[in-house]
Amino acid sequence: MQSLWMLFASFMFAAMGVCVKLASDMFTTSEIVMYRGIVGVTMLGALIWFQGGTLRTRFPGKHLWRSIIGVISLWLWFFSIAKLPLATAMTLNYLSPIWIAVWLFAHGWWHAKNKVAWPLLVAVAMSFVGVVLLLQPAFQSDLLVYAFVAIGSSILTAMAYMQVRELGLAGEPEYRVVFYFALTNIVAGWLGHTLETKSVTDFHPLDNGHGFLLLLGIGVFATVAQVAMTRAYRLGNTLVVANLQYTGIVFSSAWGVLVFADSFDWHSWLGIAIILASGMAATFYNTRNTARGKAVEKTDPIASEV
Repeated sequence: MQSLWMLFASFMFAAMGVCVKLASDMFTTSEIVMYRGIVGVTMLGALIWFQGGTLRTRFPGKHLWRSIIGVISLWLWFFSIAKLPLATAMTLNYLSPIWIAVWLFAHGWWHAKNKVAWPLLVAVAMSFVGVVLLLQPAFQSDLLVYAFVAIGSSILTAMAYMQVRELGLAGEPEYRVVFYFALTNIVAGWLGHTLETKSVTDFHPLDNGHGFLLLLGIGVFATVAQVAMTRAYRLGNTLVVANLQYTGIVFSSAWGVLVFADSFDWHSWLGIAIILASGMAATFYNTRNTARGKAVEKTDPIASEV
């Protein structure tokens, strides 16, 4: 099932988040965004050349809008990761599927005579309950502003994901969507760092092997995750893909155990169980309905299952 591409994407995004947290002690947020874009453009450029693809598109405006929204969301997310505990930043960013569900609910209620995919909406809601149980985010008063930054990032992320799906259903290949997004990362990161430092060349040196590998990892993990995520939103059901996104929290927790020696209590394990159960339930529901040939046009405002 094509929606399962999001499982792989979530694993890659979780690995990227760990690298971002570690790299934030050595580089500015804008630098991280810029280097992520450089690695992405290099990888995708080589892939496009090898496969004989093209960057020509019939939707330059849609690519521009998706890229602008995406890069602002990315910058805010990286900034919140640097300022907040990793678990808290990840939790707030994973509010994005909730915003997607809210949009689909409102659209279905308004245009489809109350015909809404309630089982999928319940699964998304239960997934968020699992996220809260798993991470149990707590804020100190001086972190509240950064928490709102992360929430803003999640709203923009939801908008970007919906635009990604629209581009995919319009026929745009994954590599083209991700390439233009990576290219925007370079421009936005460079401009952001220039404004911060008042210099066009004053970047942190890359002579530190550890820092270089972290930046390389961020770019590689992010690019692979973006391609997988784009394919998931192009071919999968919007709410199922959004729900499977929550597995990124599980993967992030696993990275926390391996890298930061984090430990979990029973609340955390219960949260993991709820996330996995709701993800499997949503996938089963969508597969069952697709097998019966039921279109989802009335619950998905972009297109039916393809």
